[in-house]
Amino acid sequence: MTIKEIFEAFDNIGSLTFATIDGKYPSTRIAHFFAYDEEGLYFRTMSTKPFYYQLMHAKTLSVCGLFSGSEVEHDEEEDMTSLEEGSYSIRVTGDIRTVSPDALRNKAKKNEMFKLGVEDMEKYRAMRTFVLYKGIGEIFDFDFEKEHREDKLLRKSFNINGAEEQFRGLKINQERCTKCGACLKTCSFDAIEKRVKDYIIMNHKCDACGDCTIACKHGAIDVFVK
Repeated sequence: MTIKEIFEAFDNIGSLTFATIDGKYPSTRIAHFFAYDEEGLYFRTMSTKPFYYQLMHAKTLSVCGLFSGSEVEHDEEEDMTSLEEGSYSIRVTGDIRTVSPDALRNKAKKNEMFKLGVEDMEKYRAMRTFVLYKGIGEIFDFDFEKEHREDKLLRKSFNINGAEEQFRGLKINQERCTKCGACLKTCSFDAIEKRVKDYIIMNHKCDACGDCTIACKHGAIDVFVK
C-alpha cells in the first residue's frame, strides 16, 4: 500500500484510537491523522497533555480504527459479528518524531493539507506536531457472511518507509504434518489449501482464530506472535 492509501484508509474512519505507554500501563485516546507525505502520517497534540509526554518519552505509537457503513451487530446464533460490505479495520505501529513549526510551515506552502496544522499551531501556542515516520501495519477487509465474495477475510500488511515486517500468524510445519487434513476441514475462513501433498495456510485469508491448532492432534501448526 502507498502512504496515500494508508492515510485515506485511516481518514475514512476519522476518529481513531491512539495508544502509547504510560509507565508500565498502556494509555489510549481518540485522535486522528490530519496529513501525510513521503515522510509519514501526521498528527498533533498539546504539550500540556499526558499524550505529549508519553510520546516524547517512548518515541513510539500504535493506532487502530474500524470502518463500518452500519452499526456493528452480534449474531448470537452464528456467534459472529456482522459488518456491512466495505467494512475493514486497520492498524499501524511505529516510531514517531516531532515536526518543527518552521518545517510545518514549509510543508503548508506546498501542500494545503498541512495548513490546518499551521492554523492550529498559531491559534493554540501549546500545539505540537508529530509524524509517524516508520512503521508496520495491517488492514483487515471483512465479509463474514460471504455476501459479496467467497472470502470472509482478506488481510494485507504494509510498511511505512521501509520498516521491517515480521511474520505473525500460523504456519503448518511440514516435518510434523501427517497430511490428515483435519486443519482443512475445521477452517471456517477457507484459509487452508491442499497443494499436491502439503497443506498450506494462506496468511492473507487467515484470522488466526486457532481452530486448526486445536484440530491438529500432532502439534504441526506453529504460532508466531512475536
